Formats: sequence, structure tokens, C-alpha cells
Amino acid sequence: MGKRVLCCYGIDLDAVSGWLNTITGTPQNPTDLSRGIFGATVGTNRVLTLLSKYNIHATWFVPAHTAESFPGQIHKIVDAGHEIGLHGYTHEFVSSLSVEQQRDVLGKSMEVLKGFTGGKGVKGWTAPAWKTGREVVRVLEEFGVEYDHSFMHHDSQPYYLPDPAQTDYIETNVEKPASHWMKPMTALKPSSIVEIPANWHLDDWPPFQLSLSQPSTHGYVDTHVIERLWKEQFEYLYRECPEDGGSFVFPISIHPQVSGKPQVLLMHERLIEWINGHEGVEWVTFERVCREFKEGRLEGVVVEGGV
Repeated sequence: MGKRVLCCYGIDLDAVSGWLNTITGTPQNPTDLSRGIFGATVGTNRVLTLLSKYNIHATWFVPAHTAESFPGQIHKIVDAGHEIGLHGYTHEFVSSLSVEQQRDVLGKSMEVLKGFTGGKGVKGWTAPAWKTGREVVRVLEEFGVEYDHSFMHHDSQPYYLPDPAQTDYIETNVEKPASHWMKPMTALKPSSIVEIPANWHLDDWPPFQLSLSQPSTHGYVDTHVIERLWKEQFEYLYRECPEDGGSFVFPISIHPQVSGKPQVLLMHERLIEWINGHEGVEWVTFERVCREFKEGRLEGVVVEGGV
């Protein structure tokens, strides 16, 4: 048995919702909203064409605002055989929400997305901007979510996500004596949620999206630089993966308003064709990774830490 490589595209269809999430209700620049509309329409159509060209089924993480505002596009995605997952309502940062608000957003989002899946439950979730909170895992479990794509305990293996609420740690506060914070964190305790790891170094937004309000974005990075960055990650993981039955996952996070641009689409074509030149590569949905891990067909890892 040779090595297996499960490659996944996680596509965040933020559309207008990501720009509407001003947190305080501050009016948004209509030009930025138009960028979201481009992503929901032109960008989505182009990404669907890319995936069809290479016979790839992907996971689209769809804010419920996007689904309700662009229903025809979501039907296109589902009809093409792709999975849809949860991504907030208006791309709300979980770290800014109360637990009650988290439940309200998740409940409404699940209800909306079920309308596009024939009533079937939606199994996966990714936190908008990967900003999470200590209570988030328990809320996901309450709603029957099976997998998450927001944490970074590992970069290429699935695992059972530690529940942040069950680990104690103390942030440094220099207004208090040093003895207050000089204590180790307590042991990590796994939840029932499967984690398919997030990775900022496999995300198209920071290098390719110009946002004057987000210092972490750039917008003008040469696509060949990012292509090399992504290839080198794959190259190392593939080299180190055992030949006899080894496996790893390679989740790539993209956004249609970014990867729907011509220069980035060309980069994806080059990357896909290069990856496909390796033995053992499969392009799968996140749900497939979750299912195979829970069934024991992917070994994954156990995340440990704390005392």
C-alpha cells in the first residue's frame, strides 16, 4: 500500500457578508461591497469552472447571508456535487459574540443551509477569520457539528479538537505580580469534534487581497511566490510521509473574490497539475476527511499538551 494524500479546497464564500461585518454597525464602503458581489458571482463561476476542469469536489463554507442573498449561486454549487459548510451569518467573529449570540447565529445558519441540501444536516464549520472563543467547541457539539476547520494544533493531520473551555491558562497581565501568571496550562482534553487543520500559509486572502482596514493583507504578492510557498509545504509533507500506508491532508483555503481573479486562477491551475503529478493524490471534501478519520481509515494524530 502506498502513501495517500487527501487534498481539499475549502472555499469561503464570504461575498458581501465579510464586508458587512463591521462589528459596531459602522457603515461599509459600497465599493468594498461590490468586491463581495464580484466574489459571489464572477468569482464563484470561475472557481466552479476551475474545479470542474480538474474533476474536484470541494467544500464551500457559506455564510447564511450569502446563501440568502445569492441563492441561485448556492444551488449551482450544490448541483455540481460540492459540499457546503457553515461560516457564520454575516461572517461574525466568534471572539466578539456572546455564547447566546453564537447559538443564535449557528442555529439560523444551519436552518438556512439545510434549505439547499434537501434538509440534510450540514456537518462542518469554519470560524470567520479563524477567530474563535473558549466556548465555541461546546456550542458546535450542542448543534451536532462533526468537524471544524479553524484551529492549528497540527498542519497536515486530522485530530479530535481539544476543547478550549476545558483547559486553564493565564494571560500575562503586567499590572499584577509575576507570580500570578507564571503557571503552566492544564492538560488538553479532546472533544467529539474532528479538526481538519487551518493554515494561514495555505490561504489566499493575506497575500492577494488588498484591504486598507486589514494590516495583515497585502494584495500585490507575485502569484509565483505563493505558488512556491504552497508547493514547498506539499513537497516536504510528501517527502516525509511513509511510503507504506502513510497519509496526510493538504487543506487549501480560498475565497472566490480573491481566487476568482485571472492571475490567481492561473496559479491554481499550475498548482493542481503539479500536485496531480504525485502518486497517491486524491481531491476530496472536508466531510470525506472527517468520515475516513472517524472510521479509522486515516490515522491522524492525538494532540497533547499541558499538565
